[in-house]
Amino acid sequence: MTMEQLKYQTLENLGYDGYILKTAPERVLQFGEGNFLRAFADYFIDVMNEKAGFNSKVIMVQPSSDKADRADKMNSQEGLYTLYLRGYENGKRVDKKRVISCVSRCLNMKRDYEAVMACADNPELRYIVCNTTESGIVYHPDCGFKDAPPRTYPAKLTQFLYRRFQRFGTKEGKGFLILPCELIDDNGRELKECVLKYALQWELGEGFISWVEKENIFCSTLVDRIVTGYPQKEAEAMQRDNKYEDHFIDTGEIYGSWIIQAPEWIGKELPFEKSGLPIQIVKDYKPYRERKVRILNGAHTSMALGAYLSGKEIVRECMEDKEISGFVKKLLYDEVIPTLSLLEEDCKQFADAVIERFKNPFIDHGLLSISLNSTSKWRTRVLPSLKDYLEKYEKLPECMTASFAFYIAFYKGDKLTETKLTAKRADGRLYEISDEQKVLEFYYRHKEDSVEELVHAVCANTEFWGADLSKILDFEKKVVKIVKCIKENEN
Repeated sequence: MTMEQLKYQTLENLGYDGYILKTAPERVLQFGEGNFLRAFADYFIDVMNEKAGFNSKVIMVQPSSDKADRADKMNSQEGLYTLYLRGYENGKRVDKKRVISCVSRCLNMKRDYEAVMACADNPELRYIVCNTTESGIVYHPDCGFKDAPPRTYPAKLTQFLYRRFQRFGTKEGKGFLILPCELIDDNGRELKECVLKYALQWELGEGFISWVEKENIFCSTLVDRIVTGYPQKEAEAMQRDNKYEDHFIDTGEIYGSWIIQAPEWIGKELPFEKSGLPIQIVKDYKPYRERKVRILNGAHTSMALGAYLSGKEIVRECMEDKEISGFVKKLLYDEVIPTLSLLEEDCKQFADAVIERFKNPFIDHGLLSISLNSTSKWRTRVLPSLKDYLEKYEKLPECMTASFAFYIAFYKGDKLTETKLTAKRADGRLYEISDEQKVLEFYYRHKEDSVEELVHAVCANTEFWGADLSKILDFEKKVVKIVKCIKENEN
């Protein structure tokens, strides 16, 4: 059966009765056309269009030149695509489908450079959203003002802002509200600093720098939603069910959160609350980042290595195991939450949502993928909670201490290559440990150590932890006991 491609006319022919916005002013410029932004920012904009009359279209910009035909394919679908958000919400299994209609067009930065720059001349353009990966917000002095386009995203943005300044610089209110979604700390501040560096390097003038400072708001934000992207195994069945061909089907978890550090008045301009969206405007996003890192990411890092050694493969399996799920709940509610600065009730609600997310039947989140670079992850996600717990209660947190033992047992490999350390778990399965080379070489050097020698060497490695953990009262002794117990169970 031949199906029509997803377009507005196709939906009309099929009698589609969901929300659709065919025309609206282009008020949002989005650097990034990937799965995440389409299931996150574009979804929120689409809901605001429906629920609060936001009446805005998004111009997508493909930042890289790879696969330029991707923009053409998106345009051939008139910016339309189908989004599935699935998982558990308030204890109930949810499977939502929505055709997203907030995108007007997609441009390729290299091929359509002038068309992208011309968007700065649109007086109704107000918002800039970006997700150019964690390495995207970076300053490279080799970028030139006349490059078309320059190498880095901040350089591209500086060019765009300068064009806007040339067009509207003397008018108030023609700057942008800039919402970066990159997963780096203080992403708004970092992006602004890069832009100002280019402004100075390119000698764009004090007038422009003053305009950037006064008329543009660079918001630091915290994004949270697992997006699984194009569903290869399910796509054919979804196409048949929808009765149209869609090259850009996107999937993600039902949970979503966007914390935006910005002036309070922005909440009146952007109708998040009126639309019932999980988006908060806050004075300081850092306590929320701390909550996410210590609860969500901390639970992953604390659980994954021990669970894998016990024979589990994915996160959902862990939550179906009474012992492991009990460990996670004790870790979060008894040990982590008491160390956080946000209200206890807010943290408990977030932890409740994390437990539901871990049970998601639509996402197979592999424990080995979580294990990547666990040394730095344990230091940033777990160690701060352990230190705060010790200071508050003057005793060791049992689950966090155990998580350190799980980490050591998991990293005890015996075969080193250029990029991996190979180890074996109790069922005989070989697995590869991925981390910085210096970490892998450290564990390889200590592969013949006794448990006591290995644990002491790891605890005392101040380069790994920024402190000598062997000096924490009874910590080393308890870790040794747990590692020995793990080894005994393997035999």
